[in-house]
Order: sequence, then structure tokens, then C-alpha cells
Amino acid sequence: MSVAARAVTRAVDPLFLERWSPRAFDSSSIPQEDLDTIFDAARWAPSAFNYQPWRFLYAHRDGADWNRFLDVLLPFNQSWAQNASVLLFVLSDTLMAAPGSDDFKPSHSHSFDAGAAWALMALQATRLGYHSHGMSGVDFDKARVELAVPDRYRIEAAVAIGRIADKSILPETLQAREMPSGRKDIADFAFAGNFSG
Repeated sequence: MSVAARAVTRAVDPLFLERWSPRAFDSSSIPQEDLDTIFDAARWAPSAFNYQPWRFLYAHRDGADWNRFLDVLLPFNQSWAQNASVLLFVLSDTLMAAPGSDDFKPSHSHSFDAGAAWALMALQATRLGYHSHGMSGVDFDKARVELAVPDRYRIEAAVAIGRIADKSILPETLQAREMPSGRKDIADFAFAGNFSG
């Protein structure tokens, strides 16, 4: 993937441009060592009070849990994610307590912090030659039951990870979309002073 395929206005690191969310995966396996490296990157994400509220549930495509994980995705996402190497779910702990305390209180930033961990995970996957695609097309109620997720944890999203395949494996309607997407201009989301968007 050429960095030139995405328009940039500043000298951002090429890694940020190389990361994108394909749907065409080649069904190859990911060694556990590589997946653990991806998780290790996520663990270095910043979080409020260093609480690290993220949790990851995962299944390798050749593992016993694969079909259960695939089955809780909505049908559209199942259609392409079935070719990924790993499916995982990003969870966040909605409660937090000071170290050594059992006085749990609602966490304001659990989703924000889990999002930071997911971003670092996605970048590390790219650095290792994999790609990842986050998705909210999940039957969240079914996933909570099937994956035995306690009520205090929010299921944030699912993620497919794998190596890119040729887009010809996708239905024709998706082939046209199988490319890195552009982004809004900075002026559309960054405002000096009061909100003006």
C-alpha cells in the first residue's frame, strides 16, 4: 500500500497512513507470538489513573471458538470477516477503584481508554504486516451471552485481523470500496475556542 494513495497535509508518520480497514483477508493463520505482540502494544495505551480498563476476547480461525465469535457478528460482517485470521472483541470495564480498594465507581473514560488501546493494537498489527478492521455490526446482546461478558463490561466493538487478500474475493459491490479512505480536513474537527462544528 503506497502512502501516496492517501492525501496528507502534514508530515505524519507513514504508519498512520498505511493503517486502513480492508475487508478482503487471506484466511492465513497468525502465530500467537504475533498476536501477543499486538496485545503488548495495546497494553501501553494511556488510561485514566493507569486503570487499563480494556479487555480483549479473541479466537483464531482454526480454534474451537471461531464459529461462536463469527456467529455473533451481523450477517454482513460475517460475509467478509469469515476470511480473517483472528476475531476479537474489545471490552471496557465501566467501573474503577483506587489500587487496593473495593470502592468501585463509574468510570467516565472507559470507552475512551479502550479506544486508545484499540488504536495502538491496529497500528502494531500494521507494523507487523497485518491489517485490522474494527466493526460495530455485532449482535451485542447475543455476544454478551455467548461470550459470558459480565454486566459491568461494555462490549465496544469487534475486530477482524489478518493479511490482505486480493479484493476479487469480495462481492462486486464491496470491491469498489476496498481501498484506504480519505479523511475530513483538520478545520472540520479542530476548533480554537468554542465548539463551532
